[in-house]
Order: sequence, then C-alpha cells, then structure tokens
Amino acid sequence: MGERERKRYPDHMVFGLDIGTRSVVGTVGYMEHKKFKVVAQCVKEHDTRAMMDGQIHDIAKVGQIIYKIKMQLENMLGIELTEVCIAAAGRVLKTATMHIEQTFEEETLVTNEHIYSLDMLGVETAHESLRKEEMDIRFYCVGYTVVKYYLNGYEISQLEGHKARKVGADVLATFLPEEVVDSLYAAVEEAQLHVANLTLEPIAAIQLAIPVQFRLLNIALIDVGAGTSDICITKDGSITAYGMISVAGDELTEVLVKEYLVEFDMAEKIKLAVDKKKPISYTDIMGLTYKTTREDVLHILEPTMNKMAEDISKKIKELNGGKSVNAVFVVGGGGKVPGFTEKLAENLGILKERVALRGAEVMGNIDFIDESIKKDSLLVTPIGICLNFYNQKNSFIFIYFNGERMKLYDNDKLTIMDAVMQADYPNDFLFPRRGKELEFYVNGRQRIIRGEVGDSAVILLNGETVNLQTSIKQNDRIIIKESTIGEPAVCTLDSLPEYEDTIIFEVEKRKIVCPKFTQVNGKLEAGYYQIKQNDKIEFLDYYTAEQVAQFLDINLDMVKLYINNRLADRTDKVYENFSLKWKELTGTYEDLLEIEEDR
Repeated sequence: MGERERKRYPDHMVFGLDIGTRSVVGTVGYMEHKKFKVVAQCVKEHDTRAMMDGQIHDIAKVGQIIYKIKMQLENMLGIELTEVCIAAAGRVLKTATMHIEQTFEEETLVTNEHIYSLDMLGVETAHESLRKEEMDIRFYCVGYTVVKYYLNGYEISQLEGHKARKVGADVLATFLPEEVVDSLYAAVEEAQLHVANLTLEPIAAIQLAIPVQFRLLNIALIDVGAGTSDICITKDGSITAYGMISVAGDELTEVLVKEYLVEFDMAEKIKLAVDKKKPISYTDIMGLTYKTTREDVLHILEPTMNKMAEDISKKIKELNGGKSVNAVFVVGGGGKVPGFTEKLAENLGILKERVALRGAEVMGNIDFIDESIKKDSLLVTPIGICLNFYNQKNSFIFIYFNGERMKLYDNDKLTIMDAVMQADYPNDFLFPRRGKELEFYVNGRQRIIRGEVGDSAVILLNGETVNLQTSIKQNDRIIIKESTIGEPAVCTLDSLPEYEDTIIFEVEKRKIVCPKFTQVNGKLEAGYYQIKQNDKIEFLDYYTAEQVAQFLDINLDMVKLYINNRLADRTDKVYENFSLKWKELTGTYEDLLEIEEDR
C-alpha cells in the first residue's frame, strides 16, 4: 500500500478482535459520516486447542495468534496498532433472575431511593446465589435489568410516585468470572497490546444484528460458533436474558469426521463446501481420495442438526419465560448450514421467514474499503466489537472504595451504586436503620413498637458529598460512612391508649368513674413505668373492694361494704356497673349480730 493511500485514513482507527474457539478475527476501521469503514481484516485459526468453549486455556498460544494478526494488519496498513477492542464470550456469562420484595411499616410514597434499594437488593441476592454455587470464583457484575416491578403484589411498569405497603421486582443480573477477564487481558498484553474497550459478545453482535428500534420486539439472537451457541433475548427495548448451550458447529463437524473417516480440518472443509452445488472431494486418514455430494452431506448432518435446533429452541423458550419469541436472528459460522434456520422455526412454532441469518443485509452502514472481504454472518460480531467502541466504551476501570483499590466493568454509565455492589457493601449500611424494637404483650396480645430511624450513609466522592446515583470514573475515591442506627424504642404505661380506659361503678346510687389499674408481670405499676422487653401487661377490668374503698377514702374498719346488695370481703372483685353501698359500724353488739346475719 503506497504512502498516498495511507494518508487518506484518519489518525485514529479502531482495532477489534474476535477471539473465538476455532479462529481469531482482527478488524480495523474507522467511523466517518455515521458509517463504519472497514479498511483491513485478518483471520487466523488456532493450530492447537488453546481455546475451548470460548475460554482461553493457553494464554501464550492465544497471545501468539493475536500478535501475528497484529503484525499482518500493521503491514497491510503501514501503521502501528497499540490498542485493541475485545469481547468476552457470552458463554462465560453467569446470569440469575431473582424476585425480591420489601415491605414498609405503613403506606409509603415510593421514591427513587426506595427503587435503588430494591434493585440493589436484587443484585445482591443474585450475587449471593452465585457465590453459593461457585464458591471459589470471584465475579464481576457487568449489568442488571429489572424485568418487572410489583406494587402491593400487582405488576406495574414504574414504581416511583405510587403509595405502597409492599414493593417487589424481578431482577436479571449478569456476571463475568474474574479469571475470564484476566485471561483475556493477559493474552492481549502478550501480543504487546492494551485493551481499549471490553464488551460482551452478545452485546457486540446486537450492535449490527438487532437495531435499537427492533429491540422493542421479542427477538432472539443466536451466535452459533464452533464450541457453543450464545443466545440473547430482547424485549421492550432492552436485553432481558442471556444464555448458552454447548452445542454448535463442531457437533456437525464431528459427525462428518466419523462418517467419512477424515481429520477434523478436512471434515470442516466438507461442511463448508455444502454451500456449493458441485461435488465435494476429500481425502480420508488412509490417504484415499473420494467424492461426495452436497445432498449426501446434508443427509448425514440432518439428525444432529435436528437435535441442535431442538436444544437451542428449548433454551430460547426457557430464557423467554416458557414461550417462543416473535423472530430469530442467527449469526456466526455454525448457523450457516442449509436447513438449520428452517428447523429452528419448526421447533419454535413460528414462520420460517421469521428465522434468518444476519449478514450483508445488516451492513448497510458498513463500507468495506477492501472489496475482497465478503459480507456474511461471520463478520457481525467482529464489526460489532469495533462499533461498540463508539457506542459504549465498555472496559475495566480502577477506583478506590473505602481505601481499597477495586476493578469495575465500565458500561459508560457507572455510578456509586455499581461500586457498592461490586464491593459487596451491605445494603443495610446505606440506608437509615431503626433502633431496637420493643416487644411486649397487652392483655395477652403481642405489641411491637419500632425504634427511631437513624441517618442515611454519608457518601463522599473525592471529598464531596454525593448520592448513590452519582457517576464515577477512573481513579475516583469513594468513602462511605455507614448509616446510623436510631434510638431503641421507649414506651411508658401512660402512653398506651388503654391507659386512658376507665371503670364506672355505682356507689350509693351515684356513678363513680375510676381509672383502670395496670398490672405488669403480676405487679401493679404506675403510669410512669417504662415498659421492658417481653413485659406482660394487663389493664384490669375490676377493682377489689379494698381498692374501691381506698379510692373513695373509706375506712373499711368503720363500715360494712355491700357489693350488689351482698356483704363483701376486702378481696372481692368489683366489675363495671357493679353497685356498692356501705353502712357505718358503731361497735355495738347489734352491729356484730347484723353482720353475722348478712353472711
């Protein structure tokens, strides 16, 4: 390429790398007038099993392949490539959908803070579930989607501004294993490159395969690679689920290995040749050359392709809540075998026209300066990785959280809350905490009084007070002073509503109103008594004859007391509306005789 040709390219070009199980694809291009222009491309296959099922097993070998691609592209372009955009395979993603609920003590106006708390509780619950499954692996949260919100048990699209006693959510959280991220970075650094941007393969593929305006529809994107098939579901404008099954193009190739008694590479060539109508020549492991037909190869592949379509369809339905999707887009080399899309449609129960390979037709905004590059579904993910650099600069950044250095997946929308989730900072330490509640019993019924509400956490970003929704960037320093616990609940007897209750007696034909006596753990207590944990409180619905006399300032030694016209003892109980009367004693023999007669 001459110097004059090189000068027409801009100074900054994007280098995207699709590191697959079978091969590595390098693409270089730039954005001009809202069109991405591909100026060079290089494909190299792994000569060993350095990668299996999308996971790097031999960092040095993969690094060598990347370095060869880098050098070849540099020679083609006459420029030095120092940074590269990469993607983590969808097959290594871990997702979990959690239903969580929060209940308020009383009807509460739902604010943004309540919603953030609910979202974070969902992510925390998902993270905890993942840790229990795989205790030895550390995971990065690379994003979450709220699939549904619930208000008092009913589904609702937006919670903010509503009054509720209970709110809930279905949260889909997505995580990447630390070892996957670290191995990708290490392989790239082995090739003397730095990561400019890291995204996820399903997100990269969607950049081209499913335009934003289509994502309102319920669509499945399938990236059928060599080792696995990655599945992504869109609905209502967002990605609602990721999934993977370990069935893909290699399954078909292995069938041909056994049938035709050939090496794996030869079987791969036979599989790719079914796109052409002419006879297919091959050499078996004995060195003998044969010919077969396209129809014969497809007949051999049909049972495995049927099973592959059935498995992928089941996974799509599982990810889509047990039902089929409206349409399916297929990318990747493994899905190019004739008849595969039709079998998918059949298993999903949708029209065959609604399952299609996405290749040249989605590349309207892609210009290929190198006209020798063929537009097909194999290029969707590599070019999507490049486009993602412009649309969403995803990578890892480093920040400091309460003094400790932390790595975060940057989706270009990072906030304090993302750092909080990655740090596993307890949700309770962010929001006001109530003091200890007071539990006791009134007339046999349990009663609970809540403690006072404490203060929210103080969040400092580079020394400035901020909130959970504040954006963060590289090298930011976050300090969180945990929320406080409010004062414990305090209650005295006279603050209970029952304390104001009274008993009415009829005394000498007059109505007398008396306050009820209060008994705590069997002992009479005054109104200023401070209630203790598990106290058993009774508001007595009676007085004893002696208590009535004390209230009326009557000396029982000087009178005969009658309750409901019967002579009473000091300990007899006097209930609501009982009548009382008395007769003064003179101490004569006649009085004593009268008392005996009344008894």
